[in-house]
Amino acid sequence: MSEAIVFDPTPCILGEGPLWHPEREQLFWFDIITRRMHTRGQHWDFDGHVSAAGWIDYDTLLVASEVALMRFDIASGDRTKIMDLEHDMAGTRSNDGRADPQGGFWIGTMGLGAEAGHGSIWRYYRGELRHLYRDLAITNAISFAPDGTTAYFADTTTQQIMRVALDAHGWPAGDPQVHIDLTGTDFHPDGAVVDAAGNLFSAQWGTGRVAVYDPRGAFIEHFAFPALHTSCPAFGGTDLYTLYVTSARQGLTDPDDAQGATYAVRTRYTGQREHRVIL
Repeated sequence: MSEAIVFDPTPCILGEGPLWHPEREQLFWFDIITRRMHTRGQHWDFDGHVSAAGWIDYDTLLVASEVALMRFDIASGDRTKIMDLEHDMAGTRSNDGRADPQGGFWIGTMGLGAEAGHGSIWRYYRGELRHLYRDLAITNAISFAPDGTTAYFADTTTQQIMRVALDAHGWPAGDPQVHIDLTGTDFHPDGAVVDAAGNLFSAQWGTGRVAVYDPRGAFIEHFAFPALHTSCPAFGGTDLYTLYVTSARQGLTDPDDAQGATYAVRTRYTGQREHRVIL
């Protein structure tokens, strides 16, 4: 197993939402607290918290903020609102999100203080924004089986990653079931991604690791990182063998340079090509 290296040393207070744009072969990620989106050698500032993105085409991203989903032009930095997102709810912001195989975009929200019951999960699909789940605390682990039949998500506070069956259009088709149960352990699931074989990679806050689980939810192995607060993984690179992982300095009293950096590690796994958002 390869050792993790620093992909970008920029110290994020709360790194999140890594996205490998498959056409540009370029990684984007966020620092939620500083309201900033990064790519190597460049960043963009926003008026509110931003946390996750999907790709629309070569030039354009969908970016989730605390009050809206917006089109973002990479070259110019221009942004145009697609749809409001909890714009009338004070005290919440966007958190984890990812595009699904059907071309929809799932986005979790949470309270600014991670208050219980203030979080929700929404799905945008071809012009419709639908409220899927509510009364959560810290929404995370949004990811999808490669055949598009299953979605995964978590409320980090419960220490459980859930799975739910999807219909042909990507909408939930039943009640969520427990997929990975970490209750009683030191592991708290943060962001997640699923590879081309259906294995789930879970960043586990406070432990400096990303754990790998097979499609049945059984533990396979873990990747270690110098940053204590690993926050979200994404596959990328030309061959999709590289796992990129964001991290955070949040909550650390005396963080060293390893904390908050964005990492890369070569793996024996092949990632899914990030799915395109269809507006």
